[in-house]
Amino acid sequence: MRNWMFFGSLEAGSNNASFYTLLANCRVHDLDPEMYLTEVIKRLPHNATPEQAAELTPARFAAALAAAALAEAEAVA
Repeated sequence: MRNWMFFGSLEAGSNNASFYTLLANCRVHDLDPEMYLTEVIKRLPHNATPEQAAELTPARFAAALAAAALAEAEAVA
């Protein structure tokens, strides 16, 4: 079955495509999608500006995690 192909409206299809793109970007940057979404929901303000939202894209989020891990490793060494 291909029920996932039918969303009921053009807007729903567009929203779903955006969500799938977000999940695919998580995988590209080696992020666990569930962890990423949980953290973004915690960190994103209710009335976020585009700049605030841009800081939480998978690419920037992964870079921030890598920087934090590097800083922690340097602090331990």
